[in-house]
Amino acid sequence: MVARAYTVAFEGIAARQVEVQCAVTPGIPAFSLVGLPDKAVSEARDRVRTALSSMAIALPSKRITINLSPADLPKEGSHFDLPIAMALLAALEIIPADAVEGTCSLGELSLDGSLIPVIGALPAAMAAAEEGRTLLCPKASGAEAAWVGATQVIGAASLADVVRHYTGQSPLTPAEPGEVMSDTTGRDLLDVKGQERAKRALEIAAAGRHHLMMVGTPGSGKSMLAARLPGILPPLTAPEALETSMIHSLAGLLDEGGINRTRPFREPHHTASMAAIVGGGRRASPGEISLAHNGVLFMDEFPEFPRTVLETLRQPIETGEVMVARANAHVKYPCRFMLVAAANPCKCGYLSDPGRACGRAPLCGEDYMGRISGPLMDRFDLRVEVPPVAFADLDLPASGDGSATVADRVATARAVQSARFEGHGNAKLNSDAEGETLENIAAPDSEGRDLINKVAERFGLSARGYHRVLRVARTIADLEGAPDVRRPHVAEAVSFRLTSLKDG
Repeated sequence: MVARAYTVAFEGIAARQVEVQCAVTPGIPAFSLVGLPDKAVSEARDRVRTALSSMAIALPSKRITINLSPADLPKEGSHFDLPIAMALLAALEIIPADAVEGTCSLGELSLDGSLIPVIGALPAAMAAAEEGRTLLCPKASGAEAAWVGATQVIGAASLADVVRHYTGQSPLTPAEPGEVMSDTTGRDLLDVKGQERAKRALEIAAAGRHHLMMVGTPGSGKSMLAARLPGILPPLTAPEALETSMIHSLAGLLDEGGINRTRPFREPHHTASMAAIVGGGRRASPGEISLAHNGVLFMDEFPEFPRTVLETLRQPIETGEVMVARANAHVKYPCRFMLVAAANPCKCGYLSDPGRACGRAPLCGEDYMGRISGPLMDRFDLRVEVPPVAFADLDLPASGDGSATVADRVATARAVQSARFEGHGNAKLNSDAEGETLENIAAPDSEGRDLINKVAERFGLSARGYHRVLRVARTIADLEGAPDVRRPHVAEAVSFRLTSLKDG
């Protein structure tokens, strides 16, 4: 008799179905595991044997063969423990085989038979729903998987609970979605004294998901400004929250099934490797750009990142996805993020202060900012200089609008964009518009057209730069509530594009 159980193997955020076949046949006693398992999967036989022994279930003196099909698909991770145990229990006729075949399961077994939570419960639930199966997982992962809602999720604390559930002795109740976590940082734009132009750039960037570069002396408030971005961004929509949480589930970042509606804010250190930023490693795990999907990737000390790391950002910024290619895997992850970069004007950071700048000024500034290639700099829609704030100004009352007020304007502008791009494929915000769609939504009036044409000719704007100015102008018009793009909108967009950082 061959019993079958089902689980998944992960390829990026996709979960591919794996059939776990178990045959108990006469012969020399052995426990074989085949089907391209990695070391963690191969060790499952010892964990399963010991867990069954703790339940007083002895394996027969026969040959036990476990096959993981399809056999040419690499199997990685300890979550294969539970489906292997399920298939074996069905082959021994301890639990009904038909009930096992209607279930997709995953979970790691402890030696005492308890189930340990594993990564990937959310994408596994999506795969189970597509196949019309119930998902069985550790109890601690049940609240996370239950967010899918399209399939029943059973969370079990131990293998003994699984046996009692399938034999009808003590049925388990379906898991409920975990509570949504809320952001309680309380960071407000009112905390930032001065820097009105930088605050305006943050608002525009948040409204249209435009990439932003801030350059200023140490202590001018660049990191402080960036840290307040989550407070002015609208919460994730239900589809966005599910998609983002699937990536975080694979990275093991979801706690007790809580799905966060606050947009991700990732801030990797400048010593991070390419695998950490883009994704990779032995299991082709998602990197920081994918963990920032639908949110913000803040890269402080931007020129200090390795040149190879910075250059690999160019394609993901344009396409919104990244292919992690390894010898044994080619995995695609979504990574539609807003890049916010901060940098000092030079190595010492005081290029604009004659009394503190080094003796190599201004060449030191050109060399330092030259670490950022022209094609990468061309992808920043907004560039703003953040001047130092005098210590005497720190005692002045707060100026400008608070985060709540700015967040309302951003949410209104994004709602306008969502309605505008409804039915336009993958485009959701102004930063996604291109081609004929961009010309239709962002065509300026005659005065605005004359201005942008003169700027393009005078400063040698690339085609990409020209289109990015139009996108930013459209966002500025949306924040104002204007139906058309006019000359003032184009002028402000151009002012953020052409600074002393690097024209083009």
